[in-house]
Amino acid sequence: MTLGFSILDLALVGEGQSVGEALAGSVALAQRAEALGYERVWYAEHHNISAIASSATSVLIAHVAACTKTIRLGAGGIMLPNHAPLVIAEQFGTLAALHPGRIDLGLGRAPGTDRVTMRALRRDLDARADRFPDDVLELQAYLGERSRVPGVEATPGKGTQVPLYILGSSLFGARLAATFGLPYAFASHFAPAELEPALALYRREFRPSAQLQAPYVIAGINVLAADSRAEAEEQFVRVRRMRAGLLLAPGRKLTDAEADALLATPAGLALEQMATHTALGTRDEVASTIARFAELCGADELISVHPSPTVEGRLRSVEILASAVLG
Repeated sequence: MTLGFSILDLALVGEGQSVGEALAGSVALAQRAEALGYERVWYAEHHNISAIASSATSVLIAHVAACTKTIRLGAGGIMLPNHAPLVIAEQFGTLAALHPGRIDLGLGRAPGTDRVTMRALRRDLDARADRFPDDVLELQAYLGERSRVPGVEATPGKGTQVPLYILGSSLFGARLAATFGLPYAFASHFAPAELEPALALYRREFRPSAQLQAPYVIAGINVLAADSRAEAEEQFVRVRRMRAGLLLAPGRKLTDAEADALLATPAGLALEQMATHTALGTRDEVASTIARFAELCGADELISVHPSPTVEGRLRSVEILASAVLG
């Protein structure tokens, strides 16, 4: 089986950039990915993070789908505890009706934000995550032919069979995906620790389903590809400093020295572990790292995250990766 290649776009808002400009960059990236032959582009639901503009995920998917023709688009993912399954079924049923055969729905259990923002999103902060398996089944049924809630159907949604994917970074998601017979996407681009045991568990416990007859694994990897090693390394420094500010000192504007000092703390060193699986450098260097990572995880598909701080850098990274792995 040929290894598939896709993109997870965080709709990054660069320094001095407006949200509108960031979203235009996401359109340009999807159009470039379509022309280069990538399988799909996904967008992640995050909230109250100033550098990420994909919080209204289904709205962004609709806009990008209207600006492209063939590439698959979807959520990587919708944080289902934040939503009623019926609402998500209606949103993605609408997307599927507008763009048949092009829509994916990846589902996560995490809130995609901090606890203060969780309270702004919903009131029952602890109970909803515990309902995640039942919510997945309820959502799947709304998108199928028979609802699990008597008298309630998703319109649009019913009969669309939008394919579901379970997202995760732990054994919980792996076991759930295996039990339900769904594809499993592991977030190794930011949570690498349990990659190998989670994938082993998923493959070992997988049960065939109507959607999927054999295990299907997607693994995330960061890619900072540039025309020179020095350029890629300079981008990586900027990315690391940006993450330090966003995650370790939210709401503050750090100097480079302050960001570097934070990265040297225990919390900063833990943050650096997020980038364990990163392909960095020129075309040949990136190709070599990708090959090693693919062998490590044995994935059916790799989904690349291009965190370059500029739209131009992300577009170039997508191009270089395509030249290395798509021919």
